[in-house]
Amino acid sequence: MTQAIAKPNPHVDAVADAILQLDDIEVIYEQVIFAIKHISLQVSPRSIVALLGANGAGKSTILKAISGLVPAQRGEIVQGKIYYQGVDVTQATPGDLVSRGLVQVLEGRHCFGHLTVEENLLTGAFVRRPSARVLAQELETVYSFFPRLKLLRKNHAGYTSGGEQQMVAIGRALMADPKLILLDEPSMGLAPQVVEEIFDIVHQLQQTQGLSFLLAEQNATVALRYADYAYVIESGHVTQQGDAQTIADSAALSDSYLGASR
Repeated sequence: MTQAIAKPNPHVDAVADAILQLDDIEVIYEQVIFAIKHISLQVSPRSIVALLGANGAGKSTILKAISGLVPAQRGEIVQGKIYYQGVDVTQATPGDLVSRGLVQVLEGRHCFGHLTVEENLLTGAFVRRPSARVLAQELETVYSFFPRLKLLRKNHAGYTSGGEQQMVAIGRALMADPKLILLDEPSMGLAPQVVEEIFDIVHQLQQTQGLSFLLAEQNATVALRYADYAYVIESGHVTQQGDAQTIADSAALSDSYLGASR
């Protein structure tokens, strides 16, 4: 059964100013293993915010807590609140959140390999059920950002490259008409040139479509070039935060830890 999302609280001004706010979130798995502790962060409207840290630091858990996917991995939020557009969505289901414009692109892309590129994109609009005319317009918008996908639209997604599959995954998220997209390790396994192309498209979407992004990324060098703000995650905690340039210039950061040597 779909759980209703609470109505906005007009008295929480600090929360209402951000499209997303996490207040002191803790997540455990298997009822005993703490994955993240005391995580507080904000994403402003029309911004790109990066979660930086090594593999296993807790970045993916943060994104899954936000998108309602933690229970699918036998985890639970045991403390704190998550607000999206001023609404408490701590216990909301993934379907509720997608219908409100909060969409996650999972690590590893997870395309439907047996479907064509275009069929994959169309699955992103399933929750909204737009008219055929609107659907065609939205497809063309996605293709305007990813012209390569239009050329491949009749090809099975399973036979496309890793970079093309990442484009399909992001394009599918766009078909859900999002306001906030959570990107989990968008650079993983991709050639540097493709990584730059994808981050440039993310930046275009922020600038031209007014979208907000929260992205988890090991490759700090690229992420900080495009992000407005960043949080450094280590062992489930926020160890540092600040505007992207401040984090990039910080002597406290290790190049090897953040992947800057890639």
